Amino acid sequence: MRKQFSVPERLGGFGAAAAVAAACWPMFTASTGLGAPCLLFTFTGIPCPGCGLTTAAVALVHGHLGAAAAANPGIFGLAAVTLVTIPLIMLRQFGLIGAPVPWSDRARSRMGRAMLVAAAVSWAFQLHRFGFA
Repeated sequence: MRKQFSVPERLGGFGAAAAVAAACWPMFTASTGLGAPCLLFTFTGIPCPGCGLTTAAVALVHGHLGAAAAANPGIFGLAAVTLVTIPLIMLRQFGLIGAPVPWSDRARSRMGRAMLVAAAVSWAFQLHRFGFA
């Protein structure tokens, strides 16, 4: 039977995968010369709310907190969720804790609004960082 993961657990899994990718990214770019440009910024010159997340993740994985914050402080939220949820996922896999309780419609709605606010704040930060505001 396939286990169901909650939204925070999925975010934590994404954060763990992003940390592994960020640890390998500098070696990849150095050997290939390839990067990961933001498509919105490339085509319009306007940064997206996620601009700088790759740079921030690489900086954070390598212990450069100031550089991570300067590129995109949202990476600290993803890191916090990852640090909390990965141990919970492991405890679930070993049968030490039960399955997560499904969120109510109200809780999902509140989280959706919170994520929209977080995206708006991130976009305002990126617009300021790139000199638009």
